[in-house]
Formats: sequence, C-alpha cells, structure tokens
Amino acid sequence: MQSVAQLKTSSVPRVLVGRAAVISAPREFRVQEIEFREPGPGEVRVRIEGCGVCASNLPLWEGKPWFNYPLEPGAPGHEAWGSIDATGADVTDFTTGERVALLSSHAFAEYDFARASEVVHLPASLDALPFPAEPLGCAMNIFKRAGILPGQTVAIVGIGFLGTLLTQLAARAGARVLALSRRRSSLRLAEQFGAATTIEIEYAQEAIRELTRGRGCECVIEAVGTQESLDVASELTSERGRLVIAGYHQDGPRQVNMQLWNWRGLDVINAHERDPLVYVEGMREAIAAVQNGRMDPQPLYTHTFRIEQLPQAFETMESSPEGFIKALISL
Repeated sequence: MQSVAQLKTSSVPRVLVGRAAVISAPREFRVQEIEFREPGPGEVRVRIEGCGVCASNLPLWEGKPWFNYPLEPGAPGHEAWGSIDATGADVTDFTTGERVALLSSHAFAEYDFARASEVVHLPASLDALPFPAEPLGCAMNIFKRAGILPGQTVAIVGIGFLGTLLTQLAARAGARVLALSRRRSSLRLAEQFGAATTIEIEYAQEAIRELTRGRGCECVIEAVGTQESLDVASELTSERGRLVIAGYHQDGPRQVNMQLWNWRGLDVINAHERDPLVYVEGMREAIAAVQNGRMDPQPLYTHTFRIEQLPQAFETMESSPEGFIKALISL
C-alpha cells in the first residue's frame, strides 16, 4: 500500500528537459534547454529524430515584415519524424518507442507534441531512412488534385524538392513531363526522375510552344511561389487546361492575366491542403508510395545539419548552390 507521501510524489508530472532552437530575431538564433510537459488527453509526445527545413520558412529567417519575433521554442519546424516518448489519456493507437511521423509546428527541438490523430506509424521497412512525411504527403495531395492522366503533357515550373517529387509521380503515371528550372543540377535531377524534356525557365514559352505545336500543356504545376513563376505557368497552360498552384505564395497579393485565364477557360486549382485529416491521409499515401517504389525521395536529401547548425541550413537554402535540394536537421 502506498503512503500519502508516495501518492503525492507519483501525482507530480515528470519534468523532462531538452534542447530547442529559438529564432529570436531575423537571422538570430540560439539553442536553449526548456522543460517539456507531459502530453495532454489525446496527445502524444515525440522524441524528434529529425526535421526537414521547409523553403516556405525562408522568409521568416530573412525577417519579412509579416512575422513577429521571438518565435516559440522549436518553431517553425514542421516536417518531423521520431519515436513516441509518452502518450496522453485516451491514446490507444500508439505505444512508447514506436517510430512515427507527425504534423506539428515546434519540431526544431528534441521533443514535440501532436494530436494522436495527426500522427502516422512508420513501418519497419523505413527504419533506416529519414522520413519527413509532411512534405511527402503534400506532394501526394498536390498530385491527386492535379488529376494527371496517362499521355498528357505536364509542365512543372520549379524543380526543387516538391517539383522533383511531382516530376517522378507524373512520369510514373504515364505523363510526358516537361521540367523547368534555372539550375542545371535541378534539370539533370528532373531527367533522372523521369522528365521527358528539361528546359531552362527563361526559354520556356518558346520551347513549349514548339514541343506542343502551339497547344500548350494540359496540366501545368507551379511549384515556386512567386509572381514570375505564376506568370510563366499561366502562359504554358493549354485551352481548357489545368493550372495547379503548388507553390506557397505568402508575400502579398498576386496579379493574374485574367483575360488569358478567361480566354483559355483554365481550371485553376489551389492544391495546398490545410485540413489536418487530408494532410495525414497524404502522409499515409506517401509511405505507401515510397514502399512500392512510386516515389523515391532519398536522393533529394542533399544536406544534413545538426540543430546547432540551423542558421547554416537556412543560409544554404537561401543561396541554393548547385546540387542543393533539401536540408534536414538531425537531433
């Protein structure tokens, strides 16, 4: 029988101390030790193994005016995987030690939390692999929204991590893929991932007009997130074609050539999902696609940094040297 003192001791939550990155101001960073609470009802706490560095977070590092500082510890890391460290009340689908990927937003840290409904199991066949399931699930969801059919001509504007994955998925679906980028290393990679033709972006309109005999492409995926890439993608889309917006446009309003969109009768699809359940389903589909060989992201993880090197990760992404595709943070 437990004594009163023992009962009081057992009711005190276990204090867990670990490291977390803190972005305190534009281009300013530190690693600090913080306390991590116990998971609440329906939550899990995950010991983070690694986290991808998303290109959408580069403006935050640069200090664009729509962000506020300092960020909370671990933010904005959101492409994480790791193992279950603790489970909250009512969590029955996960047990301590299981390897998982998760939807979260504070994963530049040794631990992070997620709702159990926003966590996916990683099978044993992936045990030796880094697995940032969130961006992989994003690629699967965009591909699904694109509605690509065998025999179609598909242009992908921007061959970064997302654009390369979409190149592979579209090529393996039987489409003729035209890959557009400024970087020669990205064009070479797109060719390895199944692109039928690679084109330097400044020559895109003339080249695609010739390749399609003036018709344009049945589907164009814009995967950069800039005004210029949106303009190029619009020009390449055929009459009654599908223009898929996969790039994250976060720096204010865009202008569109509405007369062109109207004249050609374009279907314009904003393919970023925000519903967590849709995201999680995309993550599960990404796991299956990697297992069955439809998608192979491993060659795209070109740079790995420790958490103390987070500034170098952002700086490498910013300079985007030849050969760079995706940075991972290892914890």
